Amino acid sequence: MTDLKSKKKGRILSGMRPTGKLHLGNYVGALRNWVNLQDEYDCFFFIADWHALTTDYADTSRIKQSSLEVMIDYLAAGLDPERSTLFLQSHLPQHAELHLLFSMITPLGWLERVPTYKEQRENIKDKDLSTYGFLGYPLLQSADILMYQANFVPVGEDQVPHVELTREVARRFNQFYPRKVSAGSSQPDRDVVFPEPKPLLTPAAKLPGTDGRKMSKSYNNTILLSEPEESLRAKLKTMVTDPARVRRSDPGDPDKCPVGDLHKIFSTAETMAKVYEGCRTAGIGCIECKHWAADSLWKVLEPIQQRRAQFVSDPKLAWDILEAGSAKARVAAEATMKEVRAAANLSLEYEPPHNGENL
Repeated sequence: MTDLKSKKKGRILSGMRPTGKLHLGNYVGALRNWVNLQDEYDCFFFIADWHALTTDYADTSRIKQSSLEVMIDYLAAGLDPERSTLFLQSHLPQHAELHLLFSMITPLGWLERVPTYKEQRENIKDKDLSTYGFLGYPLLQSADILMYQANFVPVGEDQVPHVELTREVARRFNQFYPRKVSAGSSQPDRDVVFPEPKPLLTPAAKLPGTDGRKMSKSYNNTILLSEPEESLRAKLKTMVTDPARVRRSDPGDPDKCPVGDLHKIFSTAETMAKVYEGCRTAGIGCIECKHWAADSLWKVLEPIQQRRAQFVSDPKLAWDILEAGSAKARVAAEATMKEVRAAANLSLEYEPPHNGENL
């Protein structure tokens, strides 16, 4: 029988910060894509709880519960612990060790030029972000990725600079510290410790929140994956539409309407045809159009919530899966760190003096 992993295209790594229950923006922007990648790639998906501290270090009271909520949504959306390794970042101290080593060789200018560093410093005014943790979080991301010697990182366009930084860090480490191949190594033909990962661009979809802006918890305009049907329909009833439709008799354009954007992502071609015809001729009102959008969304959310129910009734089941995945990831992480320590002459094992050197 052919090993399934031998047919896969390489290893990928991605994760999310634990901000609580996930919403449709998380699903469309990343999670749906991850589910579809599981049979094509050797997948490592994690919950980045240390990354949550980069901006929310002052109050950690919700981090563990939020991590569990994210894990439940991972499983409910279709991530499968039999096909992917699912783990919690803080349960692998190897990530911190590798981040420390990278911090020794990474120029400050590389971190200061990351676009999101400047953007968040300018936009987040209610928190003190003058910390190394905030400046260095892209380097921790690099450690997350390179720890598993990932070939690809599924990201949107805005995250490509982070992958490029990771490639530069890998290149610099490999330059300073050549790989030492030990007897019996499982990968004797690899020339360097870290292969340079490539971005695997996630198909972009414009998903608006209920106020027409990008769906985000900071805007309080989200629809959760765990949103009850009644609440979902109530939220859509108040959703903004094409401003040209002031009266019921005014024609509109679904291409200029946030509800139209929802239809493009979740509705069938048949429903879309009715939306375009009815809206542009004023044959339907916005209430009817929103009702169709709610129907389409519920077809996606209902099976997710059905899978979610078993973990909500027994949260320890999800936590145990997360623990088992963390143990599995720890094996891979430690194998990488043995290579890293050997290359940097920091091996934990005793090595006799070379060429008759005296101690």
